[in-house]
Amino acid sequence: MTRALPTYADVEAAALRIAPHVHRTPVLHSTELSRRLGLRVDFKCENFQKAGAFKSRGACNAVFSLSDDEAARGVATHSSGNHAAALARAAQRRGVPAYVVMPSNAPAVKRAAVEGYGGSVIECEPTLAAREAAAAAVVARTGAAFVHPYDDARVIAGQGTALLEVCDDGLRPDLVLAPVGGGGLMSGTALTARARLPAARVWGAEPAGADDAVRSLATGVLQPQTAPRTIADGLRTALSPLTFELIRRHVDGIAPVEESSILEAMRLVWHFLKVVVEPSCAVPVAALLERRVAGEYALVVLTGGNVDLDAFCRFGPPR
Repeated sequence: MTRALPTYADVEAAALRIAPHVHRTPVLHSTELSRRLGLRVDFKCENFQKAGAFKSRGACNAVFSLSDDEAARGVATHSSGNHAAALARAAQRRGVPAYVVMPSNAPAVKRAAVEGYGGSVIECEPTLAAREAAAAAVVARTGAAFVHPYDDARVIAGQGTALLEVCDDGLRPDLVLAPVGGGGLMSGTALTARARLPAARVWGAEPAGADDAVRSLATGVLQPQTAPRTIADGLRTALSPLTFELIRRHVDGIAPVEESSILEAMRLVWHFLKVVVEPSCAVPVAALLERRVAGEYALVVLTGGNVDLDAFCRFGPPR
């Protein structure tokens, strides 16, 4: 059975639903950073969002969409990153349990965040099959409602509210960029862009070492993520059938970027905007740095600021 695709009307409904539970994040600008990137660039700072990332939008929309009976049994997910903490926080806000399956190699800062919001962490082997099996077992045992990190229309609609706020502020970029991992943010952003900024070009960016979205669009067939190698830990996932369909319909292209450019983009954002961003967040900036996409006025969604400093320093800090 084909699932119904979310629409911009769902994004509008999500914005009203989540308003009491998330920040309306600021848009920042740096004249010097724009000069170095070759066009005017504004940054929607979801690194200032609740739980430190845009994922709070989708998680809150999913949790607060549940009926009281559904919510009482709790919510469950599998995630190694920001969705885990976001769902735990959303469940805490609603006063229900959260069960989060995390791989044994998940960043320590992100596991600590889940536990800090009262979520129960169930550890598993670091494979997708192990994560899915463990999550299914949790749902069977508890009756919790499963909330996928991105393959969920409610989550996608919630993520689309970040750009909705930009449009409501009266900004009119001709180029909109977001990073692509599982594709939830990219899908929601594209829904909003097509409704509110019909003349804008909508682009995603992903690491060249984790390029399933590039390959999927090139072939027209959903491609698996095979042995991803990138510092951008939040982008090591693959598109789902739902997000691939939305991206295929509404996104103009996906730009692959090199690891060196991701690190340089982080350095530039830290230096000129004076804000902390995680590697995944810097990937669209890297696409501009490599001149993969062009325009006159770009809006970049800075997705999160939850840096695992120990792991990051082992990989190598910005110069």
